Amino acid sequence: MDAADTPHPELVFDTGLGDLFVVRLAGNVVSTEVMGSLQYAGTHLATPLFVVLGHEGCGAVKAALEARLLGTRGPSRIEALLQGIQPGLADIDSGLEPVALMQAAVEANVRWSLRMLRETPEARARQAEGVVKLVGAVYELETGRVRWLD
Repeated sequence: MDAADTPHPELVFDTGLGDLFVVRLAGNVVSTEVMGSLQYAGTHLATPLFVVLGHEGCGAVKAALEARLLGTRGPSRIEALLQGIQPGLADIDSGLEPVALMQAAVEANVRWSLRMLRETPEARARQAEGVVKLVGAVYELETGRVRWLD
């Protein structure tokens, strides 16, 4: 399965269409546009819960990992996307078996995105007020299970 096979978050969380404010981007890269969308959700919609949901076998994470470990390169715009993932992979143990390596990379990417979100002044203020929660999870393609991260 690839990213095209991942179900929409509304299906994963058994909600109706329009019940979730969803921002989808390859590799969960936290760009200016993503930050603007999330700021809109927090400010104008008073969204109390933000979930960074990665998925097993993420192609963007795999490409970023290959770029880091093997020096592979892609087209310029994909490279720009992968650069947003790279910092989160800095502490990955490259000696892990391939399946464990990919799992660790996907989790590290989710944690990196969460870190970037948590470091914004808006997120710090809303968390201090106790009105917002930021959590990370990984969607398991084969089981359909959502694995919540610490």
